[in-house]
Amino acid sequence: MFYHVKELQYRAKPERPDALYAKKLQEILGGQFGEISVALQYLFQGWGTRGDGKYKDLLMDTGAEELAHVEMLATMIARLLEDAPVGDLDVAAKDPVIGAVLGGMNPQHAIVSGLGAMPVDSVGNPWTASYINASGNLLADFRMNLTYESHGRLQAVRLYEQTTDRGVKDMLSWLIARDTMHQNQWLAAIAELEAKENVVVPSTFPRELEKQEVSYTLFNYSAGNESAKGRWAYGTSMDGCGVFNYVDNPVPFGKKPKLKPAPPYIHDTPLSVLRTSNVHPDPDMK
Repeated sequence: MFYHVKELQYRAKPERPDALYAKKLQEILGGQFGEISVALQYLFQGWGTRGDGKYKDLLMDTGAEELAHVEMLATMIARLLEDAPVGDLDVAAKDPVIGAVLGGMNPQHAIVSGLGAMPVDSVGNPWTASYINASGNLLADFRMNLTYESHGRLQAVRLYEQTTDRGVKDMLSWLIARDTMHQNQWLAAIAELEAKENVVVPSTFPRELEKQEVSYTLFNYSAGNESAKGRWAYGTSMDGCGVFNYVDNPVPFGKKPKLKPAPPYIHDTPLSVLRTSNVHPDPDMK
């Protein structure tokens, strides 16, 4: 059961309208790493967690909080659009400031949403459920959560630097602080699970069924060998189950593939056309 409290988790009131910044703010609402994404990611991870306990409770706590952040951002965007000029372009063009606002605002804020926030990013791409990750493996999911909180905080910090509005900065300061907490909590949960399961996901697959001779090998597949200097190329592996090694000149383990012809009803390009022995139609070309 969910219960909505009418008050916002934190203040969301700008000093002045700014339609262009409202468009920018859509990124941390409806972008890949925005609040809609993390809210639904955490909730679906929580709903899919088998059995009750602290991890499921943590996911539900955080997912519910992110819904509050969605409401804060939607409110801020709507207020940034309040009293913003959206009228006659000829009139607006006489004032360079108004013209700049009109030139950069998302027209759908005026045409589609009635000066309200939308589930889209800063360039109008609709939010999509493909942004969320809920695999049922908590260690894999918590690592993804850390990535999302890292990108989310990065984008919020960049947006903080792009405004002088004290009201907007005040709200972003709150969101940035909460992202600090969320990064720390996922790091703590990851460390706890790694201590129980080790670091490789999934921990349940029998190691004898993988090609263990290459489980800790770094192959040099690019020019130069600077990568050999990294911790990942020598010493005990991070899971403690092997020793890193580096191969400077990798050799292929498989033969050149040869595919059988497709059946006639597939209508692939005929093999006679593909044969390299065919004479080029231009006798001067070889």
